[in-house]
Amino acid sequence: MKGGGTTAARTVVTGLGVTAPTGMGVEEYWAATLAGRNGIGRVTRFDPSSYPSRLAGEIHGFAAEKRLPGRLLPQTDRMTQLALVGADWAFDDAGVVPDELAEYDAGVITASHSGGFEFGQNELRALWSKGSQYVSAYQSFAWFYAVNSGQISIRNGLRGPSSVVVSDQAGGLDALAQARRNIRKGTRLVLAGAVDASICPWGWVAQLTSGRLSTDDDPSRAYLPFDDEAGGHVPGEGGCLLVLEDAEHARERGARKVYGEIAGYASTMDPRPGSGRPSGLRRAMELALADAGVTPDGIDVVFADGAAVPELDREEADALVAVFGPGGVPVTVPKTMTGRLYSGAAPLDLAAAFLAIRDDVVPPTIGASLASRYEIDLVTRVPRKATVRRALVLARGQYGFNSAMVVGAADDGDG
Repeated sequence: MKGGGTTAARTVVTGLGVTAPTGMGVEEYWAATLAGRNGIGRVTRFDPSSYPSRLAGEIHGFAAEKRLPGRLLPQTDRMTQLALVGADWAFDDAGVVPDELAEYDAGVITASHSGGFEFGQNELRALWSKGSQYVSAYQSFAWFYAVNSGQISIRNGLRGPSSVVVSDQAGGLDALAQARRNIRKGTRLVLAGAVDASICPWGWVAQLTSGRLSTDDDPSRAYLPFDDEAGGHVPGEGGCLLVLEDAEHARERGARKVYGEIAGYASTMDPRPGSGRPSGLRRAMELALADAGVTPDGIDVVFADGAAVPELDREEADALVAVFGPGGVPVTVPKTMTGRLYSGAAPLDLAAAFLAIRDDVVPPTIGASLASRYEIDLVTRVPRKATVRRALVLARGQYGFNSAMVVGAADDGDG
């Protein structure tokens, strides 16, 4: 890769398990993304009429009972049910049968933003309305941040290094970075990424406290990053789980496809509000590029965080211009079609980045029109054909989390 590279074990991605408001499965999601199909609409999982924000990116038609054993249903939140199905799809996409892996050769590392809020809400309702004897014993873990890692590892016999990362929207990238570290230490395969789902009254109230949710009722105008009319984001549910492998392990087992390589990563924290110091996002980008051994002109597209909060959009645009120059790289925010999936958003952007590399196309940002004050090259309305060899994915979490990850084509050198 341009600028050299590391001699550490290469980490490649061989499977994707996508669960998104715009499509269940890789190709359904990707076709909808390239078509600019909007998955945002009025909330249907509860009556949102009494709340200031009433739109979300919901997954419709998902029937867990058709995809998972009945015994799992009463002990899992919707978030975990989606994650278990996503894990199944990721393994199938990679051509991996978990039972055939050596006992401690595979682990699972996920991120979580809020845990199983809907499950917790239902059990609290039972407690208040019926009494403690009606609260499920599964409440003790079904709400917990680590439950997706635990349930996936139990279902698939993954006894290698496993954990959970909690860093809001940045968590999905941080989980993948942790998986990459474990692969470099000798673990052969790690399932990593995130799936979030907290579209329920309890989860909704918690999200409203951020002050960052859009209150627009028009799905086509509610989530507008880098737009003069930006007024916050729209929440969503879903995400992506990825099969990460040591490149040699993937070669030895005859992996039928390799989407690409995780080439570089970095994370930083913003200074405290009012300190007068700049955001740490630019530094995260620069460190991730250095970790990948690439210069800014070696990046073909940036999948931006796209907060749609004016001051945050300003910080991100300024950081992009500082690193790449004015209009120096195509920028896109495909999550405008799904809503922000919290910890699941960046792994889904990673899936889109690998598919962009596969198909030499940059997916669009829908709805938004670039404000003249932002000197970035925002890809809007329709996909843009382009040679894509490397992509930079950005994610920012509330309270100052910044993460950046560089991914590249599988045949892009020694990485």
